[in-house]
Amino acid sequence: MDAPQRDPFGYPRRWEADVVLSDGGTVHLRPIVPTDAEALLAFHARLSERTRYFRYFGPYPRIPDKDLRRFSTVDHHDRVAFIALLGDDIVAVGRYERLPDSDSAEVAFVVQDAHQGRGLGSILLEHLAAAARERGLGRFEAEVLAENGQMVRVFRDAGYQVSRVFDEGVLHLEFDIDQTAASVEVAHSREQAAEARSVHNLLHPRSVAVIGASTDRAKVGNAVLVNLLAANFAGPVFPVNAEHTSVRGVRAYPTVLDIPDPVDLAVVAVPAAGVDEVMDACLAKGVKTLVVVSSGFGETGPDGRGAERRLVDEARAHGMRVVGPNALGVVNLDPAVRLNATLAPTLPRPGRTGFFCQSGALGTAILADAAARGLGLSTFVSAGNRADVSGNDLLQYWETDPATDVVLLYLESFGNPRKFARLARRLGRHKPIVMVKSGRNTVLPALAATGVAVDEPSVQALFEQTGVIRVESIAQLFDAALLLAHQPLPPGDRVAVVGNSSAIGVLAADAALGQGLILAGDPVDVGAQAGPEEFAAAVAAELRREDVDSLIVVFVPPVAIPGTAYARALREAAADLPEAVSKPVVSTFLAAEGIPAELAVAGPDGAPGRGSIPSYPSPERAALALARATSYARWRSAPAGKLARPEGLDPDGAAVVVRAALSGVDGDVELTDEQVLALLACYGISVMPYRVVGDADAAVAAGAEVGLPVVMKTASKRYRHRSDLVGVRLDLTTDDAIRNAYHDLRGVSGVDDVYVQRMAPKGNSCTIGLQDDPSFGTVVSFGLAGMISDLLGDRAHRALPLTDTGAAGLVRAPKAAPLLAGYGGGEPADLTALEQLVLRIAALAEDFPEVRALALEPVLASAAGAFVTGGRVTVGPPPSRHDTGPRRLRPVPPSAGRQT
Repeated sequence: MDAPQRDPFGYPRRWEADVVLSDGGTVHLRPIVPTDAEALLAFHARLSERTRYFRYFGPYPRIPDKDLRRFSTVDHHDRVAFIALLGDDIVAVGRYERLPDSDSAEVAFVVQDAHQGRGLGSILLEHLAAAARERGLGRFEAEVLAENGQMVRVFRDAGYQVSRVFDEGVLHLEFDIDQTAASVEVAHSREQAAEARSVHNLLHPRSVAVIGASTDRAKVGNAVLVNLLAANFAGPVFPVNAEHTSVRGVRAYPTVLDIPDPVDLAVVAVPAAGVDEVMDACLAKGVKTLVVVSSGFGETGPDGRGAERRLVDEARAHGMRVVGPNALGVVNLDPAVRLNATLAPTLPRPGRTGFFCQSGALGTAILADAAARGLGLSTFVSAGNRADVSGNDLLQYWETDPATDVVLLYLESFGNPRKFARLARRLGRHKPIVMVKSGRNTVLPALAATGVAVDEPSVQALFEQTGVIRVESIAQLFDAALLLAHQPLPPGDRVAVVGNSSAIGVLAADAALGQGLILAGDPVDVGAQAGPEEFAAAVAAELRREDVDSLIVVFVPPVAIPGTAYARALREAAADLPEAVSKPVVSTFLAAEGIPAELAVAGPDGAPGRGSIPSYPSPERAALALARATSYARWRSAPAGKLARPEGLDPDGAAVVVRAALSGVDGDVELTDEQVLALLACYGISVMPYRVVGDADAAVAAGAEVGLPVVMKTASKRYRHRSDLVGVRLDLTTDDAIRNAYHDLRGVSGVDDVYVQRMAPKGNSCTIGLQDDPSFGTVVSFGLAGMISDLLGDRAHRALPLTDTGAAGLVRAPKAAPLLAGYGGGEPADLTALEQLVLRIAALAEDFPEVRALALEPVLASAAGAFVTGGRVTVGPPPSRHDTGPRRLRPVPPSAGRQT
């Protein structure tokens, strides 16, 4: 791995960040350098006398040259300062200076008056604390005037345990800067509020400019303008066209700077070569958000990716968020907004489902399909290359959006999967997330070159932990969404079937069983001659049963009575149930797909609302949608678990081992046996005692030393870990057996050295591992060892951080896990011991990202406990971990293209 990038002035490049403020705007944060001296003088001149007084405790009208040199020249170690930049102007400064002979530093910051109240003080404190921890500091001290209430609140509300001493009008504050659960929660809460606000600004503009609004109906600029006007946007729409005074009957302006009123949102529909000029004008105008529908950026190759990076860097530096480029656009169907800033002419009705889609071309079809099926949307964002605004931003927004109950995602790649996991886990506890993740088997060359690859086990682990409902196609996405948007969640997995055809009823029952649901009795067949009342009575009777959690209704239209009469009877039967009887109903009705009018319950705006019964073209699709909702409901009702850190850990001792292994080494290195033992011991993991010997006599002596019976293993890596045990001899109890085993192993491997190890109690052989994904982070794996498990890939995976319930679920997740619980008459293993072992490995991985790979195998699990008999560890330079450390927007990589 390459060494961390450092600026010519000596600070780590990772200390630079774009951050979102509490009002949704952005600034660029970086360490100060000597060339910032003039900008620092200008910043100081813009401060009010009161702000200077609060910072310097007295009059300080100008910065003397000596102080200016000191303020702008720091060593980025004992003296660190960060500046917040909006464009070329400094708007805030924070700094710390180490106190002599201690691990404490004095911290202070000052924010320009016009930008106070935007959360800059809290962000500076987070980044300063992270830098200080990196430099070996453990504590901050601050002197604050008692009347400076804003600054006192910054420290008080940061989640640290702050001690305060008051002396002659000055508060002396001290606090440890190690992250606590409270400080992390505060940072995450502020991050959510800020990023949600930035998306709110995007979806609730008071005015929209269309730059490149064309009179040519074949141009995208014309399509965007037409769609905005057709949707009857609630605010003014300003076409920008240098050649015409009006477009589509609306007054046009030569540039965005000529528009007399403020512009909140600009839709850019000019060729890529002209976007830089448009961008400069938008920055000068003070536009808050850009939607760039223009193509010709990251999807075209290196030159386009460079232009894309410049676009986003410039926008963020000036406080602006960007959707795109190569985007379809954004939609907000709130009747008070009525925004269609997209290329899509057909929109669904207003509803309570939010949709984020990466693909622009697919987005048009999705909107039309949603309209055809009767699925209403609250908001829709198709972000194209996702150079800035991503699916994670929308998750932050939808978490607190009162107009959205269900979230749909179509993603082609991940950019920050670790953050996605955190956000989805939190959002999924009260709003279901349904997702199509393309590229499971095939990845387009453009995505392979510019996307962030995450292997399939990691993706599946992410979904299992976060409750995300993963589907295979857009059709299945809508199938699940129609159920979740209109029906309650199933309280359990027992399903009943009612129909007027025994053949279709059996198909529905088979489909339900095939999806893991439990059939609550035989399908009820009311017969082909039953009328609507008899049909409705059967439905009501099944729904009232205490042993029924959900209902599938299958219907074949009779000849004599219109099918619509049965549909109305079904809808009314479901609606007449007591409120306490909350069970979902799905149907295969009238060969309809979506929400037929006869099965719809009108919402406040006339669109299908809660209680509407979705219809599917086949019983199999109905059962699949119901099974997915059932699985999600089970995850949502299960305890969320808590982050569990086992006792008896020694990270300081482990740090010594890791540093020694990496000293003077470039790249990854496999630890020696002694280093593995020492590292594992620091995390409370003991390995069965062993010795390495080079002849038969030494093997006999080693057996006596470690205790009989023993196992012997060749030191040859080629044979040592083979599942057929050709390089292993078990249960040796005599000197002769040990001598014979030594000669056998030497004959097999041709290697003199063998391991002599005390036998662990007999049990099921298991494997616990860590694998590092460059974008996802570290994943913990667990499985039973053996050729069959290896052949079938029977391993379960969980992403870090791992909760107690996550560890319990992991050791029970493999298909062969029932063997650990006594399947087939065996003695159950101590699963709690396995869980604790997994949690210790997870803690090691969290504390040391330098651990790039780890395998404990075999681990013998029995009623006596979990016994580790061997381990391998590889360490290396730590990878980038996008969701750790202080708040920041996802960096725009040099190879930016289509990323989340």
